[in-house]
Amino acid sequence: MIYFDNAATTWPKPPEVLEQIARSFTDYGANPGRGAYKMAMDTSRLIYKTRETIASFFGVADCRNIVFTRNTTESVNMAIKGIINPGDHILYSSLEHNAIWRPVKALEKIGVTSDSFTVNQQGKVDFADLEAKIKPNTKLIACLHGSNVLGAVLDIAAIGAVAKKHHLYFLVDAAQTAGALPIYPEKIGIDLLAFPGHKGLYGPMGIGGLYVRDGILLNPLQEGGTGSNSLEAAQPDMMPDRLESGTVNTPGIAGLAAGIQFLNAISLEEVLRHEQMLTKYLYEELSYIPNVTIYGPDVCDHRLPVVSFNIMGKDSNEVGWTLGNDYDICVRAGYHCAPLAHKTMGTLEQGAVRISFGVYNQPWEVEKCIAAIKKIAQ
Repeated sequence: MIYFDNAATTWPKPPEVLEQIARSFTDYGANPGRGAYKMAMDTSRLIYKTRETIASFFGVADCRNIVFTRNTTESVNMAIKGIINPGDHILYSSLEHNAIWRPVKALEKIGVTSDSFTVNQQGKVDFADLEAKIKPNTKLIACLHGSNVLGAVLDIAAIGAVAKKHHLYFLVDAAQTAGALPIYPEKIGIDLLAFPGHKGLYGPMGIGGLYVRDGILLNPLQEGGTGSNSLEAAQPDMMPDRLESGTVNTPGIAGLAAGIQFLNAISLEEVLRHEQMLTKYLYEELSYIPNVTIYGPDVCDHRLPVVSFNIMGKDSNEVGWTLGNDYDICVRAGYHCAPLAHKTMGTLEQGAVRISFGVYNQPWEVEKCIAAIKKIAQ
């Protein structure tokens, strides 16, 4: 099997990640923060050390500003719904994943308004459009860092500068870029950074996180046990307890720590170099095949390891099914939970076939995939 769906979740996972997850069930099986006996204390230390590892990875000074969640979607919901009130206005990009678009649209039921600002297929932001859509009641700019469909990367430093200029909060969805590109929220003015554990950070599914800038007090999505201030009826204000109710996912957190350590041992630069090499190879070969349309940036050095395409006259899901069923090549086809991106691409009717690379993919796999696409296109 050839696995080319790493933008959905990276696979396979590094052996050290699997080993650390298994170890969490034997050495760290107690509930962290809920006991003073050795296993409970060891588990608490594991959680804290992982929080420190994540903070260091993103250049965050205080690890207490890292909150564990189930995934990027939960992190985004926690950020948006924790800061937005009826009467507020939100701006989001025209390439958004449903992780941002749906929570924003849901808040319109309670009197929140929103607008999208224009970003083209190359990832270029129309800053005149962005500034023109800022209103007196605008409170938040929310956008993805990199498109899961186009591979386009947005200039989040420049968007953050606009947010700072107008005294707005800035939320970044790093679902596709955490572990693929260096991100330092405290250097470039990101107030809230949502990230997954199971994609570019090579951890397991079911774990993610949210960075919250120091001084921001989000309203929690849920209240409950935290292991601290247990006699108080109100949720504690201190971080991360304010946003982490209930038992955390210790196996997921342990695996995430190992995934980041795996990445650090290779270096982001080496991972990016390898994945861009595969992306360039695929892009160039696909461009030679008649009746194949490729979407997104045409400069592979400026895109994520994601290539979406269509074959003229063929439904994207049909192509995806054929690659999987006849050639044992795993890709993603359809709308990728990102209808706004497909609207920008002009593919709302057809969808698209997406190939996305990870650190374990090799050139020979790309070669086999290209040969298969040529046959399907014929």
